[in-house]
Amino acid sequence: MTEEIKFWKKKYFTMLAGQSISLITSGILQMSIIFYLTAKTNSAMVLSLATLIGFLPQAIIGPFAGTFVDRHSRKGVMIGADLMIAATGGLLAIASIFMELPTWLIMLVLFIRSIGTAFHSPASSAVTPLMVPQDQLTKCAGYNQTILAAVSIISPAAAAFLYSIWQLSHIIMLDMVGAILACGIVAVISIPNPPIYTDKAKNSFARDMKDGYKELKKNEGLFTLLWIGTAYMFFYMPISALYPLMSMGYFHGTPTHASIAEIAFAGGMLAGGILLSVWGGFKNRIFSIGFSVIMMGVSITISGLLPPNAFIIFAICCTFMGLSSPFYGVQNALFQEQLPPEYLGRVFSLLGSVMSFAMPLGLLCSGALAEQIGVEKWFLLCGIGIIIVAVLVFTLPILRNFDCQSNKE
Repeated sequence: MTEEIKFWKKKYFTMLAGQSISLITSGILQMSIIFYLTAKTNSAMVLSLATLIGFLPQAIIGPFAGTFVDRHSRKGVMIGADLMIAATGGLLAIASIFMELPTWLIMLVLFIRSIGTAFHSPASSAVTPLMVPQDQLTKCAGYNQTILAAVSIISPAAAAFLYSIWQLSHIIMLDMVGAILACGIVAVISIPNPPIYTDKAKNSFARDMKDGYKELKKNEGLFTLLWIGTAYMFFYMPISALYPLMSMGYFHGTPTHASIAEIAFAGGMLAGGILLSVWGGFKNRIFSIGFSVIMMGVSITISGLLPPNAFIIFAICCTFMGLSSPFYGVQNALFQEQLPPEYLGRVFSLLGSVMSFAMPLGLLCSGALAEQIGVEKWFLLCGIGIIIVAVLVFTLPILRNFDCQSNKE
């Protein structure tokens, strides 16, 4: 038994290490693009539009991508998606040699990279329960959040430094190297697959997507969490998009200040991830989700009430926002435990798609209203909205005892 435990841990952490390499370099590039767009346009609308374009493909093709994942090698899908993202970066790097990168070209690259993410994310989420014992999934969610937090600490700091000494094209090349290394690591790992769909009949893709939706809808608690997450993303995504503008605009900072805010968030996320890994969260994981949402809402609300000379307090609020994040991630463990593995690709892509459809509306509202009423007031409104979502998590009857009931089963 001990050898089996060591074996799954070796494979899981090796895969996690490979993904971390890609996440670090992608994070550096993402922050560098944000710095570039913020310095070039100083526009809330442009930053919101960039974030919108980065998520729109995931919303549109997500259900198709999930069905594709369930029909093919999940390992192959992960590698192919990473290579597609790397190739797109290469084209942007070549273009930067001959011209100053226009905003429209950056938007196009973000759009194509998002297509790759639409395939990679459900494949990665669907692989975990095939490698990890069911009773370890919540702790693995904590491990994953810890790694993501560490990456989030490294990436903004590295981006602020590299952006000051390198051209954007060099940072793009760094991201390509990271993606290729990650692919190599994933390629050597033996990753299991559930029974793969081979039916090539007409409309079978549509039928498979519908089957995934029906499987999720049968579980009323998980189906409710889907819509809770949608409401949460409507309010949260505008905040994540306008982070740099809050730091560099409202608080009159520099890219260094923007990086400090990101690092503060990541530091809190690291602490939360470690705590979740060791502790495992509240026994009732719905309480963990509600706790995460309400802490996020209160922190964002306070941020929206701060005066322009209170950047340090904003950074402290960012730390608490980050601390709350890993506890929301236990939602994935609930989905992984209670749904058959052969449906997970479709369900996770459906989860991402539905949430992604809420993001455009939130981002469009944020881009227009933040410039009219001020980015800090938009923080305040979104914080209040998130607190209302948290109240729903704690009070909806279907959720209040959901995890207790599933544990009994």
